[in-house]
Order: sequence, then structure tokens, then C-alpha cells
Amino acid sequence: MTGNQRGPAGTLDLAFDAGTLSDLRKAVRAVAVAAGLPGERADEVMFAVHELAANAVRHGGGAGRAWLDVTAGYLNCRVSDTGPGPPVGRARGDGGDPGAPWPFRPGHGLWLVRNVADHLSFQAGPYGREVTVAFRLPGPPGHLAGD
Repeated sequence: MTGNQRGPAGTLDLAFDAGTLSDLRKAVRAVAVAAGLPGERADEVMFAVHELAANAVRHGGGAGRAWLDVTAGYLNCRVSDTGPGPPVGRARGDGGDPGAPWPFRPGHGLWLVRNVADHLSFQAGPYGREVTVAFRLPGPPGHLAGD
């Protein structure tokens, strides 16, 4: 894992690949707990970010980057890949829009992410895709565990 830069509680900037997904899970869970999420909710954040990262590895060039930060009462998690995606006009094999980010099939990772995150958005560009998920934090906006 490269680019591991931790800032204040609730922040993380981490590059990952297939060999470092377990390290990513540990780091994400630690940030979620530090941001004030209880154990089960911290696990949901960890699983969601892992699923997004695994999709980035599998469908987006073999590597990616994860950023976590706390703003306005949410733990925001962005996961990007490094791949160009499928050629224009070529389906992704899931029957979906060829320009859509990563395949979505009920029962798989993105289904899990959609069900545990409070907010979810996708952005595609010429150099890869980025998915952002947000998880509402307990307490007033801006509150961090230990404040």
C-alpha cells in the first residue's frame, strides 16, 4: 500500500491494489471508529469501501485510491480507479449502460454499498471512475469521537 497519509481523526488518503485490500479494510475501519461510528456501522463503512476498492481493482485497471474525510456531519469516502473503462459503445457484460461506472448486479458489491451508505454518487472521466459514499455521523455536525 502506498501513499498512506493520515491526517486528523477521520481522514485517510491511501493507494491500493489487489495485494493491499486487507490493509485498506483495517485503515478504513480505524478511521470510521475514530470519526465516531459505533462498531457495526464502522464495519458497514469498511465493507462498502472494500467493495468499491475491489471493483476498482477488478474492473478499473488493477489499482486505485481511497480518500476518507469528515465534513458536515458525514464520513465521506471516495474510491477511484486508474483504468480507462470499456471502449465507447461496448457493453460491460452486465446489460447496463457502457458509460456507467462498474457493473451493477443485484446481490453483488454495489448492491451492498447502495444499502448501507446514506449517499452514493458516481463520476466517470477519461482517466478512470470515482465513487463517493457518505455515512452520517452520530452527534452534531463536525463532531468527532473524543471531542
